Amino acid sequence: MTLATLAAALLSGGLIGLILGLVGGGGSILALPLLVYGVQIGSTHAAIGTAAVAVAANALVGLAGHARAGTVKWPCAGVFALAGIAGAALGAEAGKAVDGTRLLTLFGLLMIAVGLAMLLKRGRTERPDVRLSAETARHLLPRLVPAGFGVGLAAGFFGIGGGFLIVPALIAATGMPARHAIGTSLVVVAALGLTTAASYAFSGYVDWTLVALLTLGGIAGAAPGILLGRRLAARKGLLERLFAGIVILVGIYVALRAF
Repeated sequence: MTLATLAAALLSGGLIGLILGLVGGGGSILALPLLVYGVQIGSTHAAIGTAAVAVAANALVGLAGHARAGTVKWPCAGVFALAGIAGAALGAEAGKAVDGTRLLTLFGLLMIAVGLAMLLKRGRTERPDVRLSAETARHLLPRLVPAGFGVGLAAGFFGIGGGFLIVPALIAATGMPARHAIGTSLVVVAALGLTTAASYAFSGYVDWTLVALLTLGGIAGAAPGILLGRRLAARKGLLERLFAGIVILVGIYVALRAF
């Protein structure tokens, strides 16, 4: 491995960890293009498998900080994650059967759609005290289960953690505040990433050296991401719009390059 590849992997991991800590999602959607065009890994499927392991590891690092801050709603996270694991297992098998170039084209289009959705999202009434219990299960489970399965399907197919989908899905399903959705999403990101990673690792599509480098970079980036997120909480909307613009631009680049 060259020094340039080593540096690119560490920087990519740091960026993934920073974004996961800052906005609770989005690091994973950049992981694939970073590995393909930045680190220049040879195979799209190897990039997907490697990204899935690294994103799961970085999500666990970020989760530790959010758990200490008390912003994780564990019962909601558990139900969403279990439904998502089932979807991710199916999505990963489907993704491995698709040509790498076509996967990149579809992934670029997904990035554009997600970025536009982030820009167009509407405000919702927050329910800070929402929790999954015997009393609320009848209302929340029909929302959490299908949302988790759908997000898991996309996460497995594209080898992403899906935090950029999980956060708005959790808010829409439960009404929990964004800060809780961000913390809760990291449980699901880790679960979906590990599910996808296991499928790709079984098929030999994981570069473990790159995983280690991406994880080290992610550890370095997660803590400042969480701290910066707290300091810029009042400008969260501006940060999300800026990130949405970046996602759209990268999506256009990925789609055009693959096409």
